[in-house]
Amino acid sequence: MNGLVPRESLNATQRDEMFALLTAHFEGVTRERFERDLAEKNWVVEIRCDGRLLGFSTLLVREAQHEGQAITAVYSGDTIVAPEARSSTALARSWIAAVNAICAGFDMRPCYWLLLTSGFRTYRFLPVFWREFFPQHDVATPADTKRLLSELARTQYGDSFDAVTGLARFAEPQRLRGRLGIVPSGREADAHVAFFLTRNPGHARGDELVCLTEISDANLTAAGRRMVGS
Repeated sequence: MNGLVPRESLNATQRDEMFALLTAHFEGVTRERFERDLAEKNWVVEIRCDGRLLGFSTLLVREAQHEGQAITAVYSGDTIVAPEARSSTALARSWIAAVNAICAGFDMRPCYWLLLTSGFRTYRFLPVFWREFFPQHDVATPADTKRLLSELARTQYGDSFDAVTGLARFAEPQRLRGRLGIVPSGREADAHVAFFLTRNPGHARGDELVCLTEISDANLTAAGRRMVGS
């Protein structure tokens, strides 16, 4: 069972499950920081099988203004999928459907997703499902997109965000555990993975590359359209 859950409706058992799944895969996670991050969000996308939590992503969705235009901003928080569910499209399908539903409630204004990624697998999510996203290896980030990315990142992450490098570095970073943080041999041959590693050389210590994409049907790849059944 997969679904979109309002953060305030989470019970103690759900929160414990989320924390346990996160700490099993990340170092540097404390209950205090987990609860603080969760309190800032307003939605959670859950992936379950036979009642067991196999993955989740927390979301902050809010109204914003950029250069005189009203937009919807979606910020990703803690996100993890258990190894046995990584070959499934369940999280992608549920996440895209959830965000589309949320954004539809904001008068159809432009909706942008700001993603932090310290792992190449998360970054690789972007080219699979989105036609345009930034930064990417073969297209320069347009000046207006760069301004929007920097504005949203600075608003949410303050001085932790460096507009020059495009990275967010936190005082208490979360690092992928063990082999999860290691790039398997041969993956660097993928242009997107190679680009991510070049732009985020400190990924293993928890540095986060800040990425931006527009959430819209027109921006979905063929794979992305299959996730929404269109």
